[in-house]
Amino acid sequence: MRIWKKPVSVEHLTAVHVDTAAAHVGLEFLEVGDDFMRARIPVDQRTRQPYGVLHGGISALLAETLGSCGAAYSCPEGQRVVGLDINANHLRTVAAGWVTGIARPVHVGRSTHVWQIDMSNEAGQLVCVSRLTLAVLQPE
Repeated sequence: MRIWKKPVSVEHLTAVHVDTAAAHVGLEFLEVGDDFMRARIPVDQRTRQPYGVLHGGISALLAETLGSCGAAYSCPEGQRVVGLDINANHLRTVAAGWVTGIARPVHVGRSTHVWQIDMSNEAGQLVCVSRLTLAVLQPE
């Protein structure tokens, strides 16, 4: 069952993220399914920390971007979402290649959403799990 209440596509998501932090670090939207969104981020000079592995903040950026987009497009027209809380558990380091995230709703309510974002390396190994809680703002 498709959960999106607003038109959404990879092309649309890419267009609205021009000149944002997500675009600056090379985030690429890959897929919009009936109840999930998928994007990836490169592990390169823009996204590594001084020890040569993916910076944890970049994992959080990928999670926040995917979860926020998921929540925003699953709300009726006129409603907006804002992040309340994000947590990220870093399970494995990544020194090169791509990290792919997939966001799925855990709870889609009238006033709050909770989204789970799982991030994997190119070998399909889980590298980070994140949970994002958002408030749904009603039109003024």
